[in-house]
Amino acid sequence: MKVQKIEQPAAIETMESWGTVAGLPGTGAIPLSGIQIAIPGKEDIDTGIFECGAGSYRRGVKQAEVMHFLSGSGSFTPDGEATLTFKGGDTLFFAAHTEGTWVVETPMRKLYVIFDAQPE
Repeated sequence: MKVQKIEQPAAIETMESWGTVAGLPGTGAIPLSGIQIAIPGKEDIDTGIFECGAGSYRRGVKQAEVMHFLSGSGSFTPDGEATLTFKGGDTLFFAAHTEGTWVVETPMRKLYVIFDAQPE
């Protein structure tokens, strides 16, 4: 299938549990969920919907990533750089090997595309 559609991704109520991420001190485990979309013939591209509860955590991305926020608010501070805030409707572009700290103020949902998502 050359074209796939995610019907009203901001309104989807049930997503697959993706476990939790350990929060920074003062933040408990943060629930993660999502829907992964396979693109036949393009398995090196990981795309779908990701949702995260409120809290703070560290993250490093090995591949380049584009994310478009459907809902939620917060910030991301890349190591050694200025803090970027986000809210529903914003889009962020991450270079490969970006590390930093997320502060999710209200539960966040985003569409994402990770390029060159090779298994380790």
